[in-house]
Amino acid sequence: MSADGTWSIGELAERAGTTVKTVRYYSELGLLPETARSAGGHRRYGRGALDRLRLIRSLRALDLSVPEVGRVLEREDGLDGALEDAIAGRLRELGDRMAALRWREAALRLLRDCPARERADRLRLVGALDSPPSTAPVARFLRRVLPPRLPARLLSSLTEAAVPAPPDDPTPDQVLAFARLHALATGADAAVSVCRPVASTPDGACRPAVLYEGLTEAFALAAPDVRAGRGPFAGEALDCFVAAHAGMRGTRDTPEFRRRLVRWLDDVAHPAVDRFWRLTAEASASPEPTPGAVDDWLRAALARQSATT
Repeated sequence: MSADGTWSIGELAERAGTTVKTVRYYSELGLLPETARSAGGHRRYGRGALDRLRLIRSLRALDLSVPEVGRVLEREDGLDGALEDAIAGRLRELGDRMAALRWREAALRLLRDCPARERADRLRLVGALDSPPSTAPVARFLRRVLPPRLPARLLSSLTEAAVPAPPDDPTPDQVLAFARLHALATGADAAVSVCRPVASTPDGACRPAVLYEGLTEAFALAAPDVRAGRGPFAGEALDCFVAAHAGMRGTRDTPEFRRRLVRWLDDVAHPAVDRFWRLTAEASASPEPTPGAVDDWLRAALARQSATT
């Protein structure tokens, strides 16, 4: 250290346990300002430079980028604010990377452990899937098959309830289910309007909001019984379910209407929808029953009641 209490670039590098090249690099980026220049034009650093250099190296060891380090050093709240923000951002990024790696690992295990005759088909399915998969194609499929002219709020809640969130740590079976769900959502069946006939009355009128508002309430009432594994039975949930269909058609709930509704629901059943709900159940990590499972339960309750009246 010189008489004025400053270090040369070499002295600072030695005290920090790093190289002259590193000190010069951070200096040229403006992260490590010099205190003065020697008579020969060489950089001189004060005592605070050592602590600042150590802080820079610690931040870089956390994999913060140079711009992020600069923002931490420049913010007045320093370690209390900027560092917290940078760490939160880095944790989110690492979480995304780890989720992607877990999906790739599960996909590789799926391909490794499947029968050889199925490997090419599964490779094609998995190869079309992001890691983790985007739910956008599934949401678009659902919006296409739901009736038109649903209120935006109702459409959003239906989509949220029906589209499974990719689990952070999937099993190979869940990867396969998501891959098949993606293929269904983007394949030939994706253009089929499978749910629209349900919301159309015999006279051609369409009251989809009445139907789906009522179904949302009926599903909420029936879900605990489905989750608990109880068999289908007549009750408040079934009454609400039938009322939704009667309201959509502008008619009353009568025993005869219930018997006719059983036939109508059978007529509009579509294999693509059944497959959609089966795959969402397989793909989901949630213990909650899918809307499709609850709908099946209510239809079974209706069929059982109608057969005895």
